[in-house]
Amino acid sequence: MACVRIPLALAILITGAPAAAQVADGVPVAMSFDAAVQTLDRTSPGLSGADHEVRASQATADALKALRRPVVSASASFIEYQKTLSIDLSATKSELGTATTDFLAGLPGQFPAGYQQIVAEVTQRIGTALPGLLSAIPDSLQFQTRDSAFRPTLTAAMPLYTGGAIPAIQGGAQAAVGIARATQAEGLNVARLNLVRAYFGQQVAEQLAGSARQTRDGLDRHFADARKLEQQGILARANVLQVQVARDAAQRAFERADLEYATARDTLARLLEVETGVRPTTALFVNAAPLPPVTTFLATIDDHPRARGADAARGVASAGVDLARSRYRPQAFAFGEYNANRNDALPTEPDWIAGVAVRYTLLSNVDRRRTLDAAHEHERAAADAAAEIRKTIAGETVRAYDLVEIARRSFLSLDSSIAAATENLRVQEVSFREGEASSAAVIDAQAALATARTQRIAAAYEYDLALAGLLVSSNQLDSFGGYLQRAEHRLAPTP
Repeated sequence: MACVRIPLALAILITGAPAAAQVADGVPVAMSFDAAVQTLDRTSPGLSGADHEVRASQATADALKALRRPVVSASASFIEYQKTLSIDLSATKSELGTATTDFLAGLPGQFPAGYQQIVAEVTQRIGTALPGLLSAIPDSLQFQTRDSAFRPTLTAAMPLYTGGAIPAIQGGAQAAVGIARATQAEGLNVARLNLVRAYFGQQVAEQLAGSARQTRDGLDRHFADARKLEQQGILARANVLQVQVARDAAQRAFERADLEYATARDTLARLLEVETGVRPTTALFVNAAPLPPVTTFLATIDDHPRARGADAARGVASAGVDLARSRYRPQAFAFGEYNANRNDALPTEPDWIAGVAVRYTLLSNVDRRRTLDAAHEHERAAADAAAEIRKTIAGETVRAYDLVEIARRSFLSLDSSIAAATENLRVQEVSFREGEASSAAVIDAQAALATARTQRIAAAYEYDLALAGLLVSSNQLDSFGGYLQRAEHRLAPTP
């Protein structure tokens, strides 16, 4: 049997992808997992960007808290104007002439008989002169002025009733804050999960490289023994070549593992922005005791960032419904304006003005019913999305729980397998040197031991990664350190 190579899928899981460049020369920084978490929180641009988004959304929500306050503005303008006024006097002249004639005609009767003749003569002369007098008055009067004015004014407007639009806008802004906070928490979980993958993944790559080196060294010794037996005429050349092929394959596997270890170091160094690399001091771990019941983890689904984000999205959709409904309602607002330069005001401008206005849209160019229907559909879609997300989180939690338990059991069962494989290799090597076993048996024993070591390392890594995934899906990632501290089994790097 050929010696075992590191599975490509496991290598990709550890390192993510081959790195273009390796860490700089220098002494790697020793760092515990807790210290790595603190470094990540301090240096990650993604986490910093999420923090900025939260602060921006909160600032926007705070800015909208004053929507009910009045808006006061000051303005100043310098204008030049011309005004023309025209007054029609023809009707007034006609009415004046008629009234005067009627008055003169009735005037003699108001005097004694001896004087009526004299008054009649006077009124007759006045009546004769009246058209000439009235003709001096023009039929129209026109007035034109041209001037300039400086107009400083203060205006104020304050909403009194908006039909629910202001609470809807404020509620939507606050829900947007909830979305930003949920996105921030989800980003933090993903970043720390990636840290678990990279931090412990580097150790996996290191231990796999160490296991491959042990396998290569063991086959080196076996190849040396085979050549001695060949020189003594005990072992055929074909068997020696078989051992050499296995030894060369082990060398290639070691070189591959060593390159993957270098890639894993580069991945962690880039993640934590440590140029000289990181030397993890917290070993891979496995808890011997099983996890609490899965219901313990399912009970916290509502606290998951994705669930909180979905609930916040429902809040935004609900605010949209309230905003669409407000378009059916009237709006009322108070307003006022004060002219700070009355001496230079236009004739038609008041010194100040204040009032209350009510507005109601009778006919809109946007179908308000359809808009409200669309808002309700968005709200229903958001509710369905929230329910679906909770189902997805529950499924992820159960799967992660099962993976943790499978990895734990596999790890614990591999202790006896490694002990048996180690003893089998020792027996086969002794038997081979004494000529009682074939080279193939030694090669198979080496491969069996390498397989058991790889499986044990992989099981520990799968346990740590699955545990982190479980705690992320149940929003309990902060308890990861507690599991680490209580772990009974730890895998230090292979010397």
